[in-house]
Amino acid sequence: MGIKTKKPMVKESVGALYYAFNKPTTDGEFDAENYEDEVVKSEVVKNISTTENADSVIIRASGKVYDTVNSNEYIDMAVEVVAIDPADLAKMRADKIGETGLNRSGGSKKRPFFAFGKVKKLLNNGVEYAWYPKCQLVENTDDISTKEENFSEQNDTITIRAYDYNKDEDKKTWVNSEMSNFPEGLTEEQFFTKPILTDEDLAAVMKPTTEEENEGA
Repeated sequence: MGIKTKKPMVKESVGALYYAFNKPTTDGEFDAENYEDEVVKSEVVKNISTTENADSVIIRASGKVYDTVNSNEYIDMAVEVVAIDPADLAKMRADKIGETGLNRSGGSKKRPFFAFGKVKKLLNNGVEYAWYPKCQLVENTDDISTKEENFSEQNDTITIRAYDYNKDEDKKTWVNSEMSNFPEGLTEEQFFTKPILTDEDLAAVMKPTTEEENEGA
């Protein structure tokens, strides 16, 4: 048996964030096959802190450990941003947007689901792209302080929770350029064209357009 030395790429920066609102079923539930056509890209991220809330339960029988059951209920992401679109934040909070211009928030309403995407930039042009297909906003800050002599950033944090989106209880889809299975030629624009939930979704966004096919002919 030999020894193989590996040198993983170091993280360099966070990239843009992406989101697409889900179109619910007629009874208001999450629909894994139906998102709004528009994916929003926003280059406002200062930091993303991700916590996977895992739990292990040990089953004992006949005086010994019989089995261990592992579960991952949800993933929380605290996203620090320099700004966020107020209309989209209001939609995530399920605020009531008034036709007269007066909006209402703070009531007990079911918040919509949306897909959330993030980019991890690695040294030497390495990348990791990730989609969390079923998310809700669970918390957001709105801190503001007085203007001083010199400008200073007044950042806020939105906390996004990712849930199971399929029967296998998966919560995230991702690709990493360090891995041997990274799709050759995949770009950030392609991966975030739409929420990617399946292998078929990934293959679809990598298909050349008619214009590209004509150029290659």
